[in-house]
Amino acid sequence: MSDSSKKRPGDKGSLGQWNHLKKHQEYEYLGYKAGLYEAIADHYMQVLVCQHECVRELATRPGRLSPIENFLPLHFDYLQFAYYRVGEYVKALECAKAYLLLHPDDEDVLDNVDYYESLLDDSTDPGSIEAREDLTMFMKRHKLESELIKSAAESLGFSYTEPNYWIRYGGRQDENRVPSGVNMERVEVHGLSVGKKSSPKIDRDLREGGPLLYENITFVYNSEQLNGTQRVLLDNVLSEEQCRELHGVASGIMLVGDGYRGKTSPHTPNEKFEGATVLKALKFGYEGRVPLKSARLFYDISEKARKIVESYFMLNSTLYFSYTHMVCRTALSGQQDRRNDLSHPIHADNCLLDPEANECWKEPPAYTFRDYSALLYMNDDFEGGEFIFTEMDAKTVTASIKPKCGRMISFSSGGENPHGVKAVTKGQRCAVALWFTLDPLYRELERIQADEVIAILDQEQRGKHELNINPKDEL
Repeated sequence: MSDSSKKRPGDKGSLGQWNHLKKHQEYEYLGYKAGLYEAIADHYMQVLVCQHECVRELATRPGRLSPIENFLPLHFDYLQFAYYRVGEYVKALECAKAYLLLHPDDEDVLDNVDYYESLLDDSTDPGSIEAREDLTMFMKRHKLESELIKSAAESLGFSYTEPNYWIRYGGRQDENRVPSGVNMERVEVHGLSVGKKSSPKIDRDLREGGPLLYENITFVYNSEQLNGTQRVLLDNVLSEEQCRELHGVASGIMLVGDGYRGKTSPHTPNEKFEGATVLKALKFGYEGRVPLKSARLFYDISEKARKIVESYFMLNSTLYFSYTHMVCRTALSGQQDRRNDLSHPIHADNCLLDPEANECWKEPPAYTFRDYSALLYMNDDFEGGEFIFTEMDAKTVTASIKPKCGRMISFSSGGENPHGVKAVTKGQRCAVALWFTLDPLYRELERIQADEVIAILDQEQRGKHELNINPKDEL
């Protein structure tokens, strides 16, 4: 931004950038010129907007573009349930009333309030129990901040749009809260559910058998033949040449434990785990540390896999990447004798597997937004490493798959498909691991950036430079 374009806070019709006041790095303070009172007003408004939108910042997860919808109300939604579960009916009532400060017309929670009040001791006056003080004070302050910002916007001539901080769309998680409107007789006789959702109940139409889209791909097994639900095994998704190229580039881009907070053996101490993301591969390719063609192949084959999964399972909406990862597992010499562990323990991709309860709880820290998964294998010159499906007891194997070049296994990510990897006892096993989501909110940030880099590289290759962007800047 030039000095001439940076107008002062008092100039009417200026400061379009005040829509992003919290991003202080956008200001060029060396070229900033304003009187004392204007500078004070400018600084105060930056701080005020930053404070006002703090809840939005807290609701934005690392690596995500959008905040969690209904972030603050959900805290009190969970709290009322938790207090109810331990018999703290007064606190449950306080939390329910706090929730109603944010959503006053929520019929379910209004029913909960009536129900909690009916559980109080006769000596307790329900009318004396108010919403939690912390949220009451927050709401008062939040409203005042909003009024001040809007007043300043009108007086100083900048534009400000109040975000909708607690929208209802997509924000309710009824499986994790008190069943609202439950009559008392049912509660006394049957008790409440534990509030967790059994993930094998998939909330969409299950279909499969759609076209594979590409020539030479060989269909191997469907769900029935793999003794499960929403499963498919395909061969020749990659050619032998592509497998060799990907396997060759893996050694140049992978870091030990990459993607798992630097842990060299995140699943077993008997193997070395290495990984690399698609954006990192493109970065190394652009810098010449690996062939750019090979880095691009990693991107292209993952997109190919996404299209196949979306088509085969006949999904009626777009499937997005939620994580793209090239992974290698290498058996550590001297640690394979009498080994009885797995390369990757039995688990499900979007829920917490509980073999003893024969359930899979769809709740954090599980990646609950994952809908489909795929593994694309690059080699078979190793021992062990079979991919296995099990029953929910994590013991009964329902299908076992030996990796080989170009083979892809894909499946829905819930508790209907517990799976793991048998021990790699010799050599190195490499694959491209892919997780997909139907919810665009959970799109992989690195993938979005990689898409932009690829678009720029394609345009440069065609000799067009309209965007005037250096791909390295995107990396």
